[in-house]
Amino acid sequence: MRFSFGTKLLLTCAIVGVAASVAGLGTYASFTSSTPAKAQNLSSGTVSIALGTADRLTVAAADLVPGDTIQRAVDITNNGSPGTSSVGSITLTTTATTSSLLDSDTTNGLQMQIDNCSMAWTEAGPPYTYTCPGTQAVVLASQPVIGANIPLANMTSVTAGDTDHLRVTLTFPTAAPNTLQGLSSVIDYTFTAEQRTAGSQ
Repeated sequence: MRFSFGTKLLLTCAIVGVAASVAGLGTYASFTSSTPAKAQNLSSGTVSIALGTADRLTVAAADLVPGDTIQRAVDITNNGSPGTSSVGSITLTTTATTSSLLDSDTTNGLQMQIDNCSMAWTEAGPPYTYTCPGTQAVVLASQPVIGANIPLANMTSVTAGDTDHLRVTLTFPTAAPNTLQGLSSVIDYTFTAEQRTAGSQ
């Protein structure tokens, strides 16, 4: 019996000793070192286009007959942050809020072409006509007046701070039949800028 009691006593003392050793480990701090990093300034760009000073798209045209053309000037400006917000592309969507065969007949209805001038167009009229005093380029070849997300070529306003001087020409085809007499359409134009391709900065 004494042997058994003595063994239990030694085991108890050993357990108490281990607990004291573990508790003692938390009282010592390790060496450390740190250095502050420099501040990094980050900012997001702004994709933004707006109509410029020239905007004749809201000017109506009436009493159209086959063979007539309607020319209207409009400026598109990229007013994003200079140097940071160039865009990848600009598209045009046209919709008819009031529709007729003038816009829905893709063959005999109104046809649209858009040209760009490196300088502001020289305007005459009304009725409005325009000549380019600089370099002229085709932005959109002739096609039916209604379309969605139409890609526009030769647009300088993809670059932040730049302006495109556009001339929108609608043509009433000479072959339009009598079924297109006495009709009305209202066309809305929406220019949309898409961000440039994402990449490393």
